[in-house]
Amino acid sequence: MTQSIAVLNGPSLNLLGVREPHIYGTTTLPEIETLCRERAKQLGVDVLFFRQSNHEGQIIDWIQEARGTASGLIINPAGFTSTSIAILDALKTFEGPIMEVHLSNIHRREPFRHHSYVSLAATGVIMGVGAQGYGLALQALHGLLSAR
Repeated sequence: MTQSIAVLNGPSLNLLGVREPHIYGTTTLPEIETLCRERAKQLGVDVLFFRQSNHEGQIIDWIQEARGTASGLIINPAGFTSTSIAILDALKTFEGPIMEVHLSNIHRREPFRHHSYVSLAATGVIMGVGAQGYGLALQALHGLLSAR
């Protein structure tokens, strides 16, 4: 059975490449999607959907959609990382492994960014390695799903 991974991105990630490139890099979100799809193909994994929203409720809806269709989930919650108990609650309903991704190392940033509600539901966290974190998350999920 083919493994399917859903990839969700939170607020302002649509501005990657132009928003604070000294923190987030110059790679755009469409470029990250291309990297993900290429890496997934190499691993024999399907990227079920790759989405971004600035709206918390939309992300929750997508998590719930993934419950019935995806084997694993990658989420970069961005600004919702340290604020959204609602996203945490939605993630707790997802039965597959969840990888939390951050382009920057949130622990080297402002203190209010150090806490992640999402981490309470995540199987693993990859941060601080820029856009390549998504590829690492795909590889980790592939390994976790293959071991089941």
